[in-house]
Amino acid sequence: MSTSLGVSRPDQASYMLRAAAGDAGRAYKQQLIDLLDIAPGQTVLDAGCGPGTDLPALAERVGTDGKVIGVDRAPAMLAKARERTAELSVVEIREGDVHALPVVAESVDRAKIDRVLMHVDDPVAVLAQLHHVTRPGAVIGLVEPDWDTLVVDAEDLDTSRAFTRYTTGHVVRNATIGRSLSRLADQAGFQVRTVVTTTPVFRDFQEADHTLGLGRNMQQAIDENHIDQQRGSRWFTDLSEGQFYASFSLITVICSR
Repeated sequence: MSTSLGVSRPDQASYMLRAAAGDAGRAYKQQLIDLLDIAPGQTVLDAGCGPGTDLPALAERVGTDGKVIGVDRAPAMLAKARERTAELSVVEIREGDVHALPVVAESVDRAKIDRVLMHVDDPVAVLAQLHHVTRPGAVIGLVEPDWDTLVVDAEDLDTSRAFTRYTTGHVVRNATIGRSLSRLADQAGFQVRTVVTTTPVFRDFQEADHTLGLGRNMQQAIDENHIDQQRGSRWFTDLSEGQFYASFSLITVICSR
């Protein structure tokens, strides 16, 4: 297989940390934490916490009398999260699956799950778990992209459209979960309070390639005969030259228990 499109898959923990550190990542995460309206002394759950990107910010909000619980199932993520929060006594890292959260029923005041539902086997079951572990009156924040809205500017518009179709059909398990968040939250027994759509914009090709997997996923589409090799390679090369633009919609739903 050709490696001309930069197909090596990044280390997941490093990938998530870099994605969160970008302008788009910082903006929506700050908005999410603000909308959760965390108060000192509360218990906050970060379901699918990854490498612990958000745990320090959550710990700052709960103060010395609160608790932050980070749950993830991946050993590499757990190791990074523990390293990142080693000096934060209010943070507790737990190994577990979001389909079966290792959290006592009705013990959580605030909960967030951020870009996790698009990857899980059963989003409905995960939302049921969040309902189970949160207290009546708790506030829950859900954030997911809708990959049908991924746009990449290129002179070859047909190939850009084919790339988006491949991403939604073959790369991301629950690619349009973002648009369904409010409906699924309502069905899970939550009261939807706020729905916000933001549009992360990428103008740096290298950042977009890293975050959106432009070369990696294009090579996969070529290998699986969804996109012609010559067109796909030319599309990727053209993107790396001159002005670059890509964006997608990211949906945040704030609900209460």
